[in-house]
Amino acid sequence: MIHSMTAFARVEVKGDWGNAVWEIRSVNQRFLETYFRLPEQFRSLEPVLRERFRKQLNRGKVECALRFNANPAAKSNLTLNQNLANELIKHANWVNEQTLNSQINPLEIMRWPGVMEAEESDMDAIQADILAGFDTALKDFIAARASEGSNMKELIAQRLEAITEQANNVKAQMPEIIQWQRDRIIEKFNDAGIEPESTRLEQELVLLAQKMDVDEEIDRLFSHVKETQKILKKGGPQGRRLDFMMQEFNREANTLGSKSINADITASAVELKVLIEQMREQIQNIE
Repeated sequence: MIHSMTAFARVEVKGDWGNAVWEIRSVNQRFLETYFRLPEQFRSLEPVLRERFRKQLNRGKVECALRFNANPAAKSNLTLNQNLANELIKHANWVNEQTLNSQINPLEIMRWPGVMEAEESDMDAIQADILAGFDTALKDFIAARASEGSNMKELIAQRLEAITEQANNVKAQMPEIIQWQRDRIIEKFNDAGIEPESTRLEQELVLLAQKMDVDEEIDRLFSHVKETQKILKKGGPQGRRLDFMMQEFNREANTLGSKSINADITASAVELKVLIEQMREQIQNIE
């Protein structure tokens, strides 16, 4: 299947811990480049995410963003280390006795390291949920690339049919054009009052035939059409190969245009170049 390098996907993940939103977008790029915008507590996921992209994608500039919102109601409860607090109070009372019975401030006891502790959130479970959401977003993202690639494939196939039609038109007109040019040469001899020698006339016609011979270009156009159709059918990351085929198409269209001595052939050569450029614009976004 042909895939586009342009796509977007968005997935929201919800849990008791809150919610998170993944957004993945990409545009065309010669190689695969990945950029991440992650909250600080999830920075450790970046190598994992990068590797998952690498296994699924070949080309494109990919931007991946995560927005995380913790659930305030799910914040951990505070716990009191009573044994440590009792020990602190005992020693504080002794200090009070030595310092003229100054009053103990309970908040100072509670601020002592280790007296009040908060249970840590289960980050492993949260990360597992968030990674599962990423996998869903990546799946949707690839599906979007495939859908866009399918549309591009159809557009390219239409242009290939049009190129074949133009090449057939040129091939069908060539015998008539050559005969027209032959009659024109004979007419010029007659207008000049010169009796054309068979040898001289034959030489002129041979030169004309060599100048106007486009059979090779037409055959190559047909061959390029078949090869491009084969590449589209094969699927996979074929953007570079298709781009090379566009260069080959352009070469034949340019040669055909340079050999043209007829308005219809010139029009066909121009139309071929338009069709090739339309294909090339689509191929720039193919993986």
